[in-house]
Amino acid sequence: MTVHVNWNESVCSVRIDRPDKRNAVDLPTLRAMRAAQIDARSGGARVLVLSGEPPAFCSGADLGGVELGEFTETLLEVLRGFGELECITLAVVEGAALGAGSQLAAACDLRMATPNARFGVPAAKLGLAVDTWTVARIGREAGWSSARRMLLTGEAMAAEDLLGGFVHRVGTSDEAMRWADELSGLAPLTVRAHKAALERLFTLAADGTENPSLDQVERARLAAWASTDAVEGRAAFMEKRAPRFRGE
Repeated sequence: MTVHVNWNESVCSVRIDRPDKRNAVDLPTLRAMRAAQIDARSGGARVLVLSGEPPAFCSGADLGGVELGEFTETLLEVLRGFGELECITLAVVEGAALGAGSQLAAACDLRMATPNARFGVPAAKLGLAVDTWTVARIGREAGWSSARRMLLTGEAMAAEDLLGGFVHRVGTSDEAMRWADELSGLAPLTVRAHKAALERLFTLAADGTENPSLDQVERARLAAWASTDAVEGRAAFMEKRAPRFRGE
């Protein structure tokens, strides 16, 4: 099994386990990751944590099976799948996140890196090219200057060079799991509404669509305001206690 799924209450941990390949992804691994996303959705995850078995997060695509067609289509399905989830997705990056590794990290909402983490897209050194979705995503998440460096030079960048942009926090994997536990206590309907808006606006920018219909995003926003969680959040604030959100 190349992908392991574990649950700690509402936190779903998805770990790539191909250490002999430095967690390079092949088609079966991508299919397993897609199944893990479906599992997280059906299980009501509030946070999905994506990581790799040390010493790497994901060193890229397994070049023995990389071809245009099913592999690239499945990779894009997995990348988009993180945005389609209604929960927070957190990439915990230890070691190399290169090529598909940086793509997977960029697809997540948040990224926590260990001090030895490195990000890069070495496609220019292999004669390959990533899809437009990935270019747009890395550009938006890392900033266009860092994206140009990664995409045009193929150079890897250290976590500290991306802190405050692509990398949200630097710390240990244990600290990342504590953060995930904190995130799981946030109001899920608020997260759903804000994430829907962020993903919708990103999609519009990536696809070049104009005059979008934001009905789905607006419905999510109004649902958050009308929820019992909104009542609970205000009551907890007034009573100076931690809120108990139920996603209702």
